[in-house]
Amino acid sequence: MENRRIGLLYILPWLIGLVIFTIYPFVTSLILSFTNYNIINAPQFIGIQNYVNMFHDSTFWTSFTATLEYVAITVPLKLIFSLFIAFILNYKLKGINFYRTAYYVPSILGGNIAIAVLWKFVFANTGLVNQVLGVFGIKPVGWFSTGLGAIFTISALRVWEFGSTMVIFLAGLKDIPQELYEAAAVDGAGKIKTFFKVTIPLLTPIIFFNLVMQLIQAFQEFNGPYMITQGGPLYKTYLLPMMIYDNSFKFFNMGYGSAISWFLFIIIMIFTMFVFSSSKYWVFYSDEGGGES
Repeated sequence: MENRRIGLLYILPWLIGLVIFTIYPFVTSLILSFTNYNIINAPQFIGIQNYVNMFHDSTFWTSFTATLEYVAITVPLKLIFSLFIAFILNYKLKGINFYRTAYYVPSILGGNIAIAVLWKFVFANTGLVNQVLGVFGIKPVGWFSTGLGAIFTISALRVWEFGSTMVIFLAGLKDIPQELYEAAAVDGAGKIKTFFKVTIPLLTPIIFFNLVMQLIQAFQEFNGPYMITQGGPLYKTYLLPMMIYDNSFKFFNMGYGSAISWFLFIIIMIFTMFVFSSSKYWVFYSDEGGGES
């Protein structure tokens, strides 16, 4: 009994933080989504009117489409690039520890304000990217003047922060027994066949984990589009988190912002549940003989 009390005392700060910073805002946002609340006056219950307005709001659908495009571009690119770099860093090269540290640095810097501002200058009309293209005789590209160019720019910033996923992939590669590669070589399998028949199946638990984490992060992206494109051009990079922020803290329409928040939460939950339910068909665990998770 005494040990239980001591244990509860140890986790009490965490429980307090969970209630104050997670459960309370979570429940409050759900309640506010059914109200008309401008911060100054008391909330007024209006039922599902915020959700009705949301589904009739053309800006909301443009924002939702931009969010899906951003997720569809960013998540696969980041996973592929992270796995590619991890695969290279898995080789026993001279100075490999330096390269592993160097490739992790972008994750430490992350998508902070300074990096976002730097990214904006790099892709400006007279920025570094266009200067490099000019060396090859290619005309400057207006990265921020088209929807495709702008969404690529903010996606590239997220892909550049590949260090964390790369480290997890690298740990997974280290766990693959060398005997399997030796057996594949004895059977005459080439490097490409070995990669797809040995490496990828044994990495599927790692791919599954990174896929879920990157999906959630991509749907919640805010810093990149807010600092680099401000949602432009023509709302093509106006992601849902930006719309939630604008409605809640610029237009002081907390009820409408909360309704969009809950829509985004449900979308993330649907995508996550789909990944989890599909995992039994493509995720293999070596201790279970494969196939079933």
